[in-house]
Amino acid sequence: MASKIRVLIADDHAIIRHGLKQILSDTDDMEVVVEADGGVKALQLLRTTPCDVVLMDVSMPDRNGIDTLKLVKKEFPKLPVLILSMHPEEQYAVRALRAGAAGYLSKQGAPEQLVTAIRQVASGKKYVSAAVAEELANAIGEDVERPPHEKLSDREYQTLCMISSGKTLTQIAEQLNLSVKTVSVYRARLLEKMKLRNNAELTHYGLKHGLVE
Repeated sequence: MASKIRVLIADDHAIIRHGLKQILSDTDDMEVVVEADGGVKALQLLRTTPCDVVLMDVSMPDRNGIDTLKLVKKEFPKLPVLILSMHPEEQYAVRALRAGAAGYLSKQGAPEQLVTAIRQVASGKKYVSAAVAEELANAIGEDVERPPHEKLSDREYQTLCMISSGKTLTQIAEQLNLSVKTVSVYRARLLEKMKLRNNAELTHYGLKHGLVE
């Protein structure tokens, strides 16, 4: 019998982890070998526990999934990471794939889709849904005018989403492990790039484009 696909689940919600573990335990070719409730813990566990696929939430309190993804790919360049998110695919999918993700799945997706995605990335392929494929096609279309927020850096984009959600600069700094001064710089840059004047306009833009966390 072929060895099972060893999966690490990183998500800060215990109920979500339990649900994912239950889905994977119902398949014959997968096993959840370890769980992490944050990005820092996930990276620590990967150094001691052999895994074939990492299943990681994009929004975690200590270090978000995109940041953790970049660190994982730096230490374990061949390890496939499948990003899971509550956010619609058009928000983070392209950014996640550019950062090195092997695939991107919405948490609203069907369990069968999750199983298919894990098998696909474990075999060395990429996994993208039809919605993500469309976003990728749009992203590389030179003649397609992209909305301003898609031209932001990852950090600027995270700052925009958090300000739109009503977080203060201090709260954002704590969540991203940055200084308030650094977050202020990102805020100033994104205001300039998006030709907006203040937090109220940023919040209005975030709500209008569904960027609120």
